[in-house]
Parts: sequence; C-alpha cells; structure tokens
Amino acid sequence: MGEILFEYRRVSKSFFGIKALNNVSFEIERGQILGLIGENGAGKSTLMNIMGGVLRPDEGGMILKGEPYTPATPAHAAASGIEFIHQELNLFTNLSVAENIAINRFPRRGSSPFINKSLLLKETQLFLESLQMNFSPSTLVEHLSPGERQLVEIAKALSTNADILLFDEPTTSLTAKETENLFRILKRLQEEGKSIVYISHILGDVRDIADEVVILRDGQVMGGGPMADFPINRMISLMVGREIDNIFPVKTVTPTEETVLEVQGLGETGMVRDINLRVNKGEIVGMFGLMGSGRTEFARMVFGVDPYGEGTILLKGKELPRLDPGASIGGGIAFITENRREEGLLMDYPILDNISLVSLPEYSAPLTRIVDNRKLYNKASEIAASLRLKSADIRTQSAKSLSGGNQQKVVIGKWLLQDPSLLIMDEPTRGIDVGAKYEVYLIMNQLAERGSGVLFISSEVEELMGVCDRIVVWSRGEIIREFSRPDFALEDIMRAAFRQGIESDLQREVPANEI
Repeated sequence: MGEILFEYRRVSKSFFGIKALNNVSFEIERGQILGLIGENGAGKSTLMNIMGGVLRPDEGGMILKGEPYTPATPAHAAASGIEFIHQELNLFTNLSVAENIAINRFPRRGSSPFINKSLLLKETQLFLESLQMNFSPSTLVEHLSPGERQLVEIAKALSTNADILLFDEPTTSLTAKETENLFRILKRLQEEGKSIVYISHILGDVRDIADEVVILRDGQVMGGGPMADFPINRMISLMVGREIDNIFPVKTVTPTEETVLEVQGLGETGMVRDINLRVNKGEIVGMFGLMGSGRTEFARMVFGVDPYGEGTILLKGKELPRLDPGASIGGGIAFITENRREEGLLMDYPILDNISLVSLPEYSAPLTRIVDNRKLYNKASEIAASLRLKSADIRTQSAKSLSGGNQQKVVIGKWLLQDPSLLIMDEPTRGIDVGAKYEVYLIMNQLAERGSGVLFISSEVEELMGVCDRIVVWSRGEIIREFSRPDFALEDIMRAAFRQGIESDLQREVPANEI
C-alpha cells in the first residue's frame, strides 16, 4: 500500500430526512486513480461535495495528509490542494477561455491592479498546447461547443496544480478523441503523483482508467478494491442490488403503417439540408451522427424552437406552424432537450411544479382556470413513482437539490404527464447510470406500445441498436444512410457517420455490406 493522502471516516449526510450518505469510509492513495461508481442518488456527488467544501457532513470526518480536514468553503478546499470538476459546468460564458482558466489569479502589470492580457494569452496558449486542447485562449466560451466547454472546465482545474482532482462525469460531452486525450492527461498527472477520483456511469471508461474502484448504493459502500477484481457485471450488480441480465428491454410492439411525423424537404442554410423523414405509430427511430451533424438542430426545428428556410412538417397529417412550440405541444409533441438545467427545468422550483409545467391546462377548470391541486399531485406522484425518482416530498423539494439522473427523470416525467403522440429525446441517457438508462429505454417501449412515435438522438451507437426499429445516420446536415433493424451493424453505422465509401454519390442506395 502506498502513502494515504486522504481518508473518509464514517461520513454520514442527510437531506430532507433522507440519508444521502451512511457511514462511508475509504482511503485515497497518492498517485492513485480511484473510480467511484453508483446509481444516480447513490451519494457520489454528495461525497465529493463534502470533500470539496460545498457541504459539511452530519457525522464523521476526513483526514488530509495525516491531519483533520474540515473545509468551510470551496476556496478552503482549493487552498488545501483539492479541485472539483463538476458535471454541471461553472464557466462565465461571456468571458474568454483564458479569463475563465485564470479567473482568480490574473497576471498583473508590475505592481499595478491592471491585468497583463498579452501575458495571460501567452501563458494560456502554452498551457492549452501542453494539454493538446486545440482552441484559442481568446475565444469566448459562449462560442464553444459543449465538449470544448467541458475541456475548459477541466483545464481550469488542472491549472491550479492541485494534489487531488475530483472528476464528476467528465466525458459526457466529449468526443471519443477528446476522451482519449483526457485519459492521456490523467495518466500523466498520476505519474506526477496526483490523486484522482473519477466518477462516471460509463463503466468501460472506469475499468480502463482506474486502479481501484469504490461502489456506492443508497449512500453506503457496497464494495471496493483493485479494478481487476471487479468486472463490469459485478460492478453493475453491486450498484443496483440486482442482476441486470439484459441491458435493453425486449421490444414488444411492431410499428404500424400509420404516420405520426412526416418531414418533407426540411432545410436551413448551414444547418440541415433537404431532410425527408417519417416516424410511424409505435416506432422508435434513432438518429446518430458526429458532433455538429445536424441532429439537434433538426429536432429543435420540428419542435418549433428554431427556424427553417424551406420544407414542411406534418404531425398526424396536419401541417405544423413554424416557430410555435405551443402548437407543437398542443399537437402532442414532447421534446427532452440535451441541456436539462437551462432548457428542461426550473431549478429553484419544486419537483411538482416542474412535472406539471406542460400539463397545467389539463388540470384546470375550464372557466376559472383554478388548478385541481389534489388531482395534479396524485398523477405527478404516480409518474414520479413509475420513474423510481429518489426524492422527498415532491411538493417542497427543489429540482436543483436532486442528483443529475433524478433531474433527468423529472424532465421525462414532465412530458409523460402529457401522454405525447411524438416524443423527441436528445441524449436522454447522458450522465445517468445503467439502471436509470434501462428505465428510459422501458419508457420508450411503453410509449411505443401506446401508439406514440419516438425520435431518439444518441451518441452511443450500441444503445440505438438495442432499442430502435430504424437508425438514420447524419453527417454535415444531411441524412446519409438509413438502417433497418435486421441490418444493424456497429461498423457500418460508424463508417456511414464518417462518410466512408459514400462521398461520391450520397443519393445512391448502397447495401450495408458494401460500405
């Protein structure tokens, strides 16, 4: 055993009378990469927030470098050599990359209070190059992609030279290449003697990067030790308390020939071009493509959030007006966006208010518009229970107090209360655990059984292959290929996304085995 750098000793924490952590104890060695895994609400982020000075434990304590450690604030934790890279980004989008990275330690012009901007840009450029992060230090963060913003958050933490780095779902917005580069950086930091706590629901990544693993369930440590002793199946069973024999639920419905959504010649300069797509009742259609391929832009146009230059969108045979989300909702379209915090939730409001946000008119008296609060609460409670939402009283607990996965369940619940004809889901399983993913897949199946159509956007080909009836592949604003379920093949779908073998004639129908 190496040098013990940090230790949790019988740490407990409760929220709203519910135990988030219960008697948690484990150690972190110097130069170790420790994987911390568990379902949403298992206590991972709470544990890290206690180490990072955001929260204080109700019971127990911590030891840092052999001394009692009781951080009062995140600044105290940072001064003690601990940096926390949160899942939800903490960046100033109106400032540049360089300004965000050096936010509290700007270089000055001599003894004056003025910032030495040329030195700031030069130092940041050298630092970004050492991390192989290819964007300009002068770029405003608001102009960066979600993945690039995640890298800026990571670079900001790495620039502090901390002894312990806490990573909470760092790869959820990263491409495969960016993830590979991050892992290279983590290994280099490990060689320099840094300790890293790596939280992720992507168990394959945990297996590849971590030396040891600690598994939490319902706020308690269920197991831990060398990574070699914990194959993925064992990690899953310890996380969820049961065996998950099938990652994807069995499909129980065959799509009908009746069309729910029909898109004809949809296009907008620089975003999407001449898109034709149908979704039938009971059908789950997957949309796959690389970052910037046009999938999200298309979804936002269908829902009426973003404009389009040409084309027609028909819902159950009736043309939808442009730029009118209200008409889309009234017609039965539900849209789960990829940015739940900014676009999917009212973070300061109770869970009940969020779940009922779309459906309030249905629970209001026709003339007085007085809401039937009891009926609404009973139905929202049913939805919350069906999603296995981990919360206290949904009438009082705010959305921001929930874990990321449980926040996503609230977003989904909001639309389930509406009983939609078409459900558009943009990366709905990003950042949630394997058990919660299964529940999302099950919801899609259940909606399909009721005759709804589902458009499922995901960057994970395997999950699209596991739940979809068809997969359409996007590239540079176009639908490049379409695969029916019998023709699903991981390599063929990936090759299509990279346009391999079809650049010469995108309109020619090429069998999957020719790509």
